[in-house]
Amino acid sequence: MPDPLDRVREAASGRGLDIELRERPAARSLEEAAEVLGIPPSGIVKTLVVKRSDDTYLFALIPGDRAISWPKLRALVGVNKLQLPDPARALAATGYERGTIVPIGSTTDWPVYADERIRGERIAMGAGAHGYSLFVDADALLAAYGATVADISQPIG
Repeated sequence: MPDPLDRVREAASGRGLDIELRERPAARSLEEAAEVLGIPPSGIVKTLVVKRSDDTYLFALIPGDRAISWPKLRALVGVNKLQLPDPARALAATGYERGTIVPIGSTTDWPVYADERIRGERIAMGAGAHGYSLFVDADALLAAYGATVADISQPIG
């Protein structure tokens, strides 16, 4: 399998996305990563791999300062049950380790569902490899992946 960063670059290029890959030191938390990158926690978008009951997946893009709203996402997707897979299943579904997952360059193009709060922002996300962050215009990413955009998050806590 190609280097994850190369996969991300090639996939972004193939979809006409202008991305910036930035090396960064390891962070122990999302807040620490945001501080290292010089952006607010909301500027980091978490890519969550979500498993449906039929063993298919979807990506949920959630601002770093918020949590996924399971009831909202289930209603939008039209299913009764969704769950986060264990790390091995997430890796098998995407080709990326947890903490590095991004829709760009995933081994399977799962549907993308994005929280509406990321629209109009330049966001940071996983880059496919530990020690890197990917910056991209959220609107361009959403358009490139035909994302379904809705309110699918809630305050943390």
